Amino acid sequence: MNKHLYTIPSREDILGVLRTTKVKLTANAIAARLGVKTEELDGMTRRLNAMERDGQIASDKSGHFVLANQDNFISGKVSSHRDGYGFLIPDDGSEDLFLPEREMQKVLHGDRVTARVTGTDRRGRLEGSIVEILERANTHVIGRLLNENGVWIVAPEDKRYSQDILLAGSPGKAKAGQVVSIELTEQPTRYAQAVGKIVEILGDIDDPGMEIEIAVRKFGVPHEFSDAAKKMAAKLPSEVQAKDLENRVDLRDIPLVTIDGEDARDFDDAVYCEPVKIGRANGHRLIVAIADVSHYVTPNDALDEDALLRSTSVYFPRRVIPMLPEKLSNGLCSLNPDVDRLTLVCDMVITQDGEIKAYQFYPAVIHSAARFTYTEVAEILGNTKGTAAAKRMLLVPHLSNLYAVFQSLLRARQARGAIDFETTETYIICNAAGKIEKIVPRTRNDAHKLIEECMLAANVCAANLLETYKHPGTYRIHAGPTKEKLTQVRNFLKQVGLFLGGGDSPTASDYAALLERVKGRPDAQLLQTMLLRSMQQAVYSPDNIGHFGLSYEAYAHFTSPIRRYPDLLTHRAIKAVLQGKVYEPKGINLSLLNTTVSNAARKQQAADKAAGKKKAEKDLTIWDALGTHCSANERRADEASRDVEAWLKCYFIKNKLGEEFTGTITGVTQFGIFVQLDDIFIEGLVHITELGADYFQFDEARHELRGERTGKRYQLTDKVKVLVSRVDLDARKIDLSLVQNVSANAAVSRGSGADKKRNASSFPVPAGKVVSGTRRGSVIESMEFERPSGSRPAKSSKKSLVTGKNKSPSHGKSAGKTAKKRR
Repeated sequence: MNKHLYTIPSREDILGVLRTTKVKLTANAIAARLGVKTEELDGMTRRLNAMERDGQIASDKSGHFVLANQDNFISGKVSSHRDGYGFLIPDDGSEDLFLPEREMQKVLHGDRVTARVTGTDRRGRLEGSIVEILERANTHVIGRLLNENGVWIVAPEDKRYSQDILLAGSPGKAKAGQVVSIELTEQPTRYAQAVGKIVEILGDIDDPGMEIEIAVRKFGVPHEFSDAAKKMAAKLPSEVQAKDLENRVDLRDIPLVTIDGEDARDFDDAVYCEPVKIGRANGHRLIVAIADVSHYVTPNDALDEDALLRSTSVYFPRRVIPMLPEKLSNGLCSLNPDVDRLTLVCDMVITQDGEIKAYQFYPAVIHSAARFTYTEVAEILGNTKGTAAAKRMLLVPHLSNLYAVFQSLLRARQARGAIDFETTETYIICNAAGKIEKIVPRTRNDAHKLIEECMLAANVCAANLLETYKHPGTYRIHAGPTKEKLTQVRNFLKQVGLFLGGGDSPTASDYAALLERVKGRPDAQLLQTMLLRSMQQAVYSPDNIGHFGLSYEAYAHFTSPIRRYPDLLTHRAIKAVLQGKVYEPKGINLSLLNTTVSNAARKQQAADKAAGKKKAEKDLTIWDALGTHCSANERRADEASRDVEAWLKCYFIKNKLGEEFTGTITGVTQFGIFVQLDDIFIEGLVHITELGADYFQFDEARHELRGERTGKRYQLTDKVKVLVSRVDLDARKIDLSLVQNVSANAAVSRGSGADKKRNASSFPVPAGKVVSGTRRGSVIESMEFERPSGSRPAKSSKKSLVTGKNKSPSHGKSAGKTAKKRR
């Protein structure tokens, strides 16, 4: 506590003075630059001595101060853990630095700091001490308002903030237990908690949609359009104007159709196919028409600025946070039936073997002939003379042509060896209050796959055009597995008598061949899971390295500009090529771009730097910055969606405490096993202490826990019977117990606002493979195994497979997001 009656300059202020001067300074010189009066010098001198003791500054015999030797100083971002400790994630990609709880008291998750290595902890990890706080990451925090012994505090909803926030003044109209947003007026220090004032009352935790209101603020998802964007959207016409048709190909006489999920409300693509001759051989002409968003959203206008800030639509059960205002996303840019719409078209000629022999891009105007659902198209294709087909008699031949070109593209896919994992997707059906009514498997039919292949073909053509004309852009890249991941998966395969070909550089076809060989084996699901976890995550980058999972040499997102900013950038680049120009994003405030990279990307950057492969700073362009920004915001959207799904699942299962379920082991760690309940597709943790009176050894290579005395094993994909023993809504945690180990007096409890303290034996429930919406899935587009911030430790996150496009339904009882699937 400050015993002085005047304000003492902060350490950051003092360090700032020393950093900006080239000479050593006395205490009086520092005081003069900071406006410290003579009678206030004692307090500043004491602070200088404390800073010297902590290794921040050094002094010589004459009493001159200078910044301490910073050779062993490390700068980076703080990553907090719910149990109070944290890590410094270095900017240079080097080894993480462990920060004990005493160091974490003066920072919050996400702050940028400089620290020095002080030694190693008992586990052999490098341990550090924070020297300087470079940048505070948090201005607002979402949490539950609580009154503890007469003191008002806010317990953060994000459990990575392990400190409660003291409330400045009275809570006003806010009541205890309500969720509020507070603005931080004082950041935490070693000796004092953070202080804040209430700026928004969100409501009670059980209010419909509250979990979404929390998530968008918790993860910093922009959820309100700027006034300028709203005004600009309001001024847009409701229909296509005559002047918009200039220099466009008129395709209004071609019966293009949209095929989407039942609950979709925006339609960003329409398709058409007809047979053609390619020389003497038969082939197909495939037209993929994509909403021409770039006609209405121009660089640096208000709509563009908001779209860039969001980068993607975010999908929740029953709600979508769109990238563009509804007038565009559900109106003017949605390819609704029976109205004129502006599009950018990819017109392709495809052989019987699925080879794209020729393609061209051009702006066009279309008039969609019909809006089909996947279910309807599958029924028509299954019986072209049935009742469903009779209702669409004129369009049935065109659907048959689309199915024929799909078969050709599928043959090409198999020939090039693209990976296709068999997964069970689920989606959430909510009730009127926005809570889970049930979770059901999603059936993928040929209509889904048909659209996926059409979109993939158009995206490949877009990437090829950029490459051919050497125009910069944001490619969707997917690197092959790292050497470390390969070693792990090969060690595992060796134990079960299998081998992955390809040496140090396996191809997608090597993976596909192995998957084909293991079909029918009882451990096929386990093997597929292990192969999937060996892969990396797909990202956006101007440096094209191809797409490993899809086995494409070049791939770019083009087909969903309504909901993905990289697609909008691709459209602008294509239009520039068509006009003989070059599009370069300008006027972008780089300070507003998201520079966060995943742990895997950070480590890869460090490896590239060590190998001399990393791009020099001078060679980085705006396209690099946009690729990083869009990739980071994509992960942010997924984290927010997972958080909402996890909360909903906890809310759903809290009424099933004490009930028994059969389940499948989906994860094995040194602290227990994760089990997905077979009937309701929800995952929870069986802590290792619940596995019985034995000492269990964790075998990382085999992904199993083995009892030393009993020899009992728990391995991925094993079946177990469990009981729901505890649910903590605040921490998104579900604890399970093995049935045979549950006593009659087993403790059963529910998490509450008061029970906000972290329980070391419980970990957050992951969202699992939830698909609550109309995204199209099952072609691999990205592998997302990185642990989301604040999620369970020591276990890779769930896979994120994708394929087709994600639609953005705005209403409907199962509207939302198709889980974690992105091409």
